[in-house]
Amino acid sequence: MPVRAVLWDLDDTLFDYTGSDRAGALRHLRAEGLLAAHGGEEAALERWRTVMETEFARFLAGEVGFVDHRRARARTFLGTPLLSDAEADAWFGRYIAHYEASWVLFPDSAPVLEALAPLVRQAVLSNAATANQERKLAVLGIRESFEAVLCADELGYAKPAAEAFLGACKALGLTPGDVVYVGDKLDIDALGARDAGLSAVWLDRAGTGEEAGEEPPPGVRRIVSLAELPELLRGTIGFGAPSTIR
Repeated sequence: MPVRAVLWDLDDTLFDYTGSDRAGALRHLRAEGLLAAHGGEEAALERWRTVMETEFARFLAGEVGFVDHRRARARTFLGTPLLSDAEADAWFGRYIAHYEASWVLFPDSAPVLEALAPLVRQAVLSNAATANQERKLAVLGIRESFEAVLCADELGYAKPAAEAFLGACKALGLTPGDVVYVGDKLDIDALGARDAGLSAVWLDRAGTGEEAGEEPPPGVRRIVSLAELPELLRGTIGFGAPSTIR
């Protein structure tokens, strides 16, 4: 069935989250005088990533809200569980300032969004909070590329749950067979989308699948650059008639 819409992951697909987070965290921890106390840059950044992944998983599981997950990241990283909400917010806010100053799109992101604009509808499906992703897209200058920004906090489900993908399709008024999902994580993005009935494209920027000499799982198409996507959609999946943005 021809594709009528491309549904996008945002972080580490269009937006260089890992690079921006690393740069922002490093500046923050240096400014706070915390690098030496945590074993230097790489050790401190590894702890930062571990704490982030643990607390964000709790947010995705519905155990805490988005703001509370940030507070937990501050308390856990600092090892100060009695840190007040105001203190945690202030500490994390100082990181956010450094992080946002580091925000950048991948070089292939804006060109592919522009190339696809006349051909298919485009929207975002993210596990992060809606307000956070809306602001990020606006600051990065690509919000107008998408007719909708659909996130776990409002959908009530997080990827890779089929309900997240199906909820996004429903919001667009399309069937799963009308939609291709593009994301950087094989398990959460590509396999989740495939299992929900969408066409699945795995953006393997690091080339890990190629290095391992492995074919992508059945039902998953693999690319290493977004520059490959328009041709893949034309030749392998196919475009439907252009749809009017709602």
